[in-house]
Amino acid sequence: MFTFVSLTQQLMQTIKFLERKKAVLLLEDGTTFYGISIGKKGTTSGELCFNTGMTGYQEIYTDPSYFGQIVINTTAHIGNYGVKANEVESDSVKIAGLVVKNFSHVYSRYEAASSLQQYLEEFHIVGIAEIDTRMLVRHIRQKGAMNGIISSEVFEIEELKKMLAKVPSMAGLELSSKVSTRQIYDVGEPSAPLRVAVLDLGIKKNILRNLVSRGVYCRVFPMDTPFEVIQNFQPDGYFISNGPGDPAAMPATTQKVKQMLMTEKPLFGICLGHQILAQAVGVSTYKMHHGHRGCNHPVKNLLTGKAEITSQNHGFAVSAEDIQKNPDVEVTHINLNDNTIEGIRLKRKRAFSVQYHPESAPGPHDSRYLFDSFVMMMKDQ
Repeated sequence: MFTFVSLTQQLMQTIKFLERKKAVLLLEDGTTFYGISIGKKGTTSGELCFNTGMTGYQEIYTDPSYFGQIVINTTAHIGNYGVKANEVESDSVKIAGLVVKNFSHVYSRYEAASSLQQYLEEFHIVGIAEIDTRMLVRHIRQKGAMNGIISSEVFEIEELKKMLAKVPSMAGLELSSKVSTRQIYDVGEPSAPLRVAVLDLGIKKNILRNLVSRGVYCRVFPMDTPFEVIQNFQPDGYFISNGPGDPAAMPATTQKVKQMLMTEKPLFGICLGHQILAQAVGVSTYKMHHGHRGCNHPVKNLLTGKAEITSQNHGFAVSAEDIQKNPDVEVTHINLNDNTIEGIRLKRKRAFSVQYHPESAPGPHDSRYLFDSFVMMMKDQ
């Protein structure tokens, strides 16, 4: 419950917020927005991308797949329900910066541990509020994804342009090594009937929760772990996780997945894992115009004919043309908005993958049957 003290603290924080200095957002094509500084005072840069989810901002900000990116929330009100320790997908905030329309310094949920402003300050995240995010998103949809820079300390546009020019393009950028675990660790009960070797390219915690809840003991390996070390775990199956960056810049990881396929064990990939699996069988990937990010993307399962609403976060995709030329790959899911490939399975291997996130936290949960399919595939060996 709220107390007089907590309400007073929020009021004082709101006054502090209203006194904060202005901020500026500069896009690489020269488009400029002026607003109010949120989070930590400073300067940050990265690729701009927008998320259309109506809720779950804390899960978005802690998703390792957003590493190196500035997130634009299309939902008009952000921060209104504060933050909680158990609503995270990793151990820290992974976004490079934040852009919102209306930033709420006061939160109304009694379970919340702190305000979003405090949370952003804790993890040194620079952001900007009170700009026309609808205009900004329409601009990106028209022009395509591009880099941007936010500053609440530098306001000379020419100086910001020089700083922004040094920011690398997401195309060709390998980022999984920045977010992958440094140490091998286990999740679940050692006595569980199934063992899965998880290759961590930037995994979300809810993926592991979904596996463990289905009777799986997971051993999570850093992305640079030699295949022989992974194989020594004697897994019943392999899982390739989501993560940030360009899959084409990860040849060593692609080669590792080829070795996993040679074991004839079941294999399941999500998002970046989906792209890496495609590359392992000769299907190329490409950078999308502006990507898919949100929890309301319609996908059709071509095997069942059913549609599902999915949670997505990706700026790269696999080539439909290459799949058409590959007799060993079958398309299982397509995006109903733009017909891009959302899922594949290998005809001669027990391996499949999806571009979207079936573990989706906070939701929707339409696609969690994919974890059941993976478990059944391992049981049927």
